[in-house]
Amino acid sequence: MKIIDKYILKRYLVTFTVMLMMFIPIGITIDVSEKVNKMIEKKIPLKDILIYYGDFTIYFANLLFPIFLFLSIIWFTSKLANNTEIIAILSSGISFSRFLRPFIYGAIIVSFFSLIMGFFLVPKASKGFNDFRYQNLKGNNKTRETSDIFRQIKKEGNIEENIYVSNYNYMSQTGFNFTFERIKDNQLLEKVNANRIHYDELKKIYVLYNYNKRIVGAMDDQLIKRDKISVKYNFEPDDLTPVVYVAETMTIGQLNAFINKERSRGNANINTYLVVFYKKFSLPVSAFILTIIAVAVSSMKRRGGMGINLAIGIVIAFVFIFFDKVFGTLAEKSSISPFIAVWLPNIVFGILAYKLLRNAKR
Repeated sequence: MKIIDKYILKRYLVTFTVMLMMFIPIGITIDVSEKVNKMIEKKIPLKDILIYYGDFTIYFANLLFPIFLFLSIIWFTSKLANNTEIIAILSSGISFSRFLRPFIYGAIIVSFFSLIMGFFLVPKASKGFNDFRYQNLKGNNKTRETSDIFRQIKKEGNIEENIYVSNYNYMSQTGFNFTFERIKDNQLLEKVNANRIHYDELKKIYVLYNYNKRIVGAMDDQLIKRDKISVKYNFEPDDLTPVVYVAETMTIGQLNAFINKERSRGNANINTYLVVFYKKFSLPVSAFILTIIAVAVSSMKRRGGMGINLAIGIVIAFVFIFFDKVFGTLAEKSSISPFIAVWLPNIVFGILAYKLLRNAKR
């Protein structure tokens, strides 16, 4: 590696690190100012608060790292351009593609650390960050999926058991329109319906109201009706109301196994988990795309100086984040493929990076 490569790579990594160290304390300060009253009111121990802000640092850095990376590259590349260092480098016979090489080295290093963090460190930080907020600042009733839940709770050989419940409230442990089915060789063995289901935490049993049970026989069916009955099932309330941010708290291996399990259960929210899974891979790739765009935009010396480059960079960065959030939400709430929704911003901005790079080479 030549001296110029080491020089640019060092500036790339140092500027990015300094950018993180500048903005993370600002984020922590804003968060403290918003939550300090609730923390004092609930008398949260200082140790828990310090752990929370340790998790906050990792979570915040991972969430906004594309913006930090993009702006840091524009910042120091614009300084190179204003100091005519880029002109001197290109005038010495070095092509623009060769000039871009140390930036790609930097993107590889940043992407590698982003990948490792996304696979292993961010899930733990996300769990601590979200658990603290919901347990101490927001309340558990907002952390659970309360829409219709249909899932397979057991499959042994040719026998399977399925449940359905709507609007299960984790705080009151009560749901409505409960259905339980036991099936063998795709033939219904028994079916239970109840207008309301309540979980008794002390006895670890479920109380069903307006209970109807149909046992399918060879010649005729047996019907059992009760106004109220207690039944012990082999599933927990957590199966009825999974935590909304559960996918964010898992390592890549755990998340893959969890998705396969939820897909077999027929979970209607499977797209939410797939978006999280695909983003673990798409986010590091965006480092390369944003690096190329940033260099192409800021390598030219402009009349307005560094301010113009930063303004252009901020607009592009926020458009990228906007696309990322919009398509991620569409994948969760509509029939759009999560894979396409997650990767589409990278594809669109990859094309933009190619066009800007061709223009910069001229």
